[in-house]
Order: sequence, then C-alpha cells, then structure tokens
Amino acid sequence: MVLVWQSLLKNTKISAITLFPFIILRQKRDLGNAVLLNHEKIHLRQQLELLILFFYLWYGLEYYYHLFRLRDRFLAYRAISFEREAYAMEHDLQYLENRRFWNFRKYL
Repeated sequence: MVLVWQSLLKNTKISAITLFPFIILRQKRDLGNAVLLNHEKIHLRQQLELLILFFYLWYGLEYYYHLFRLRDRFLAYRAISFEREAYAMEHDLQYLENRRFWNFRKYL
C-alpha cells in the first residue's frame, strides 16, 4: 500500500521510505514516479524474503559497518547491499517478475 505522509518525511531529504507493508512518500506527485515506486517495491520484496525483522537488523548492521569503514553517512547508505540492488534495478520495471530469491546477495 502506498501512502503520502508529508509530515513524516518533511524535514528530511528522503523522497520515500518502505516500512513493510507500506511505501510512504513525501509528495503526492511521486505517486506517478514509476522508478521511485519500483525502487521501494524492491525493498518490499527484500523485507519479505528476510521475514521483515531480519531485513531491518541486517540493514542496520550493514549501515553501521559501512559508516565505520567510510566515515560518511551518505556513502554508507549507498553501500548497503539492499540499496545497491534497488538503485541498480530501479529502472527495470519488469525486474521483480524475474528476480531471484535473495538476489541482494550479489551486491554484498
């Protein structure tokens, strides 16, 4: 389910966030942004594959590992395997139809 919740993301640079089972958008106009929605749907699939809780645990561990290694929050975020897969495949709107189980491992 896609929600527009401007106040949640108001003071951030975040355009969207996926918190299973919701995709939360900052701006209503992004409802028509197929690439952004595909990126977030890839995260939904990743979250399901890791039974939601383990996704958030893994995500956090990877983030802090990369933050310690790179000493830059943005670079740490971009180095997370889940994000690397989502960014790499967000323009392929058919990606989720053919995606293999736990495909984010290719991006570790």
